[in-house]
Parts: sequence; C-alpha cells; structure tokens
Amino acid sequence: EVQLQASGGGLVQAGGSLRLSCAASGFTFDDYAKGWFRQAPGREREGVSCISGSDSSTYYVDSVKGRFTISSDNAKNTAYLQMNSLKPEDTAVYYCAFEHQLGSGCSEPELYHYWGQGTQVTVSS
Repeated sequence: EVQLQASGGGLVQAGGSLRLSCAASGFTFDDYAKGWFRQAPGREREGVSCISGSDSSTYYVDSVKGRFTISSDNAKNTAYLQMNSLKPEDTAVYYCAFEHQLGSGCSEPELYHYWGQGTQVTVSS
C-alpha cells in the first residue's frame, strides 16, 4: 500500500525557515515525480515545486524561486522542501504528492495519484 506522510509544518515569523518532509512507503521511490503543493483558504491548489520522475529536473513557481529548495533522499524514501525567507503569503496547507514516471507537467496537481495528508504552514507578519 502506497503511503505518504508529510511533516514539518508549523508557525513561524516572516523571514524564518521551515523544512517539510514527505516520507514514502509501499513503492520504489526512484522514478517517481515528487511534488509539493499548497492550498490557502479560498484558493486553488498550487504547484510549489517538483522533481521530475524522468530526468530529475526541478520546477519552482515564480513566487518561491530563490527561497525554497526541493530535494529527495532515495535511500530514505523521503522528499524535502526547505523553505527560507518565509512570507505571510506562503501561509497554506502544504501537500506532498508522488506520481510514477511523471516528467513534464510535474507541477500539475491533477496528474498525481498519491498524496500526503497535508501539513499547515503559518507565517506571521
């Protein structure tokens, strides 16, 4: 059974940092796209960052470029999102998602089958 467990959210002041983790189990991790998405109240789910399952290229939405870094540790079956210089507008529920051999389009939430439960990130001003 495929399971994703997201963790690392919390309350932080503007300018602070958090690292989100997404631990996966039940499948071979290597050729899966790993995505991080977020959803703020009243807004659609947004692709924040992802690693392609075909060539391991990375994507970042413009609003987080230079501040967030996505990574994965295949030995630990865990994906990470390091978030620095956090802003109040980063406040949202963050979700991780994996999809087998997903290449281009890894930022599109509708292309993912496997989702973690979400972790709340709140950035105070």
